[in-house]
Amino acid sequence: MSRVINPDSVGKERTRLIKSIVLCIRELAKQAKVTPEAKDLAAFIALALQTISEGIDVSVAAWEKRDYWVKADKFRMEWMWAGQSAGKMKSAVLTDDWATIAMLIPQIASRFGKVVVSDNHRLGKPWVGAYTLLALHRKL
Repeated sequence: MSRVINPDSVGKERTRLIKSIVLCIRELAKQAKVTPEAKDLAAFIALALQTISEGIDVSVAAWEKRDYWVKADKFRMEWMWAGQSAGKMKSAVLTDDWATIAMLIPQIASRFGKVVVSDNHRLGKPWVGAYTLLALHRKL
């Protein structure tokens, strides 16, 4: 039997989500006032950070199997902020606290300062409908 290769790994999904977050931050910076699209953008950032945070343990599992504990702990510590920021962002979006969102966006953007997203990206608009999805998660 041959090896089974998963083309949709957690690392690739994390990279896609990071680029999508950078794109959302760019679009959110262009918004002059709070619109439904701005709510979708902020909600997508919260959901994407939550997904990234949930995928960290999956990424680290392979290192822990090989007893690379220091590397695993370092990676967890590098990404610990994602879950915390996701929680803050989620509560701020659901309560329409745009002052908190305005404070969180530069902090998140500073983490992704080296990420380059070209103008000819194929990401589309992944934030469409994210606010309703976030609101549904709140009720569950």
